[in-house]
Amino acid sequence: MHRFVLHNDTILDGSEPCLSPGQIGLMTGWGVFSTIRVSSGVLFEFPRHYRRMRRDAELMHVPFSDSADELEQLLLRLVEANGAPNCTLRVNVIRNNGGVFHVPQARAYDIVAFTAELANWGDSVRLGVIQQARHAQNVYAGTKVTSWGFNLTWYEQAHRDGFDEVLLLDESGYVSECTSANVFAVFGNEVRTPPLSCGCLPGITRELLLTEISCPPIVVVEKTLTLADLERADGIFVTSTTRDLLPVQSVQGILVKSSVSAMNDLSGAFQRHIVQYVSRNSNLAGVHDLP
Repeated sequence: MHRFVLHNDTILDGSEPCLSPGQIGLMTGWGVFSTIRVSSGVLFEFPRHYRRMRRDAELMHVPFSDSADELEQLLLRLVEANGAPNCTLRVNVIRNNGGVFHVPQARAYDIVAFTAELANWGDSVRLGVIQQARHAQNVYAGTKVTSWGFNLTWYEQAHRDGFDEVLLLDESGYVSECTSANVFAVFGNEVRTPPLSCGCLPGITRELLLTEISCPPIVVVEKTLTLADLERADGIFVTSTTRDLLPVQSVQGILVKSSVSAMNDLSGAFQRHIVQYVSRNSNLAGVHDLP
């Protein structure tokens, strides 16, 4: 993590105390968050991140900023303070009052954000499998909340077991997602990703591949996937804000093929989209290209 953090509208040294045990959201995970790619000083696809956070905040009864522009400017101040035009940024919105055991706070919510170096995820990913990990019919399925302990525990156990990540199945045995990535399977020129009805998070990279990225003759569609489907697929890859598109090398318990042709074509189109977005939205004078 970089030196400075954002607490509401103030930039602080990360060593300075800024939170209180009385904040109910801090103690119970009652909040929402998003992880944003910063490229050449631009918060990549920030409006999409904002809309998803606002939707999740409404569902979780978490007070939230009415101004996307105001929140974006606060986050850009943090990027500037850390001198980190190319980084990962996490923004958390924490509910302060309500429920049991809270100590009344003056503010209805706190914004806490920090930046860090871009992670190196390697060239591919090995996936373990967790049954019954997502309850797809739950009204809160697909919400990105700060109560993230299950995902962190599964991720830690995956590394102990020799995997990089885990594939999470829903209560019907359908593929849902990974702990912090969406899943795609390639069948010729058709690329399939589980629908949101399987309990997966509506990732921003996933959304862009479904709605914005054009790469004929490849088409990206929502369709349920089973482990048997993954075994029949020509290739599998995962996506996230920090990974972009990353091929799957293996999946626990099944044999998978490793064709990356369609993924590479989509990845190229996605990278061009990033460059175009940054060029249109550059917030650093004279900086328009990715390094």
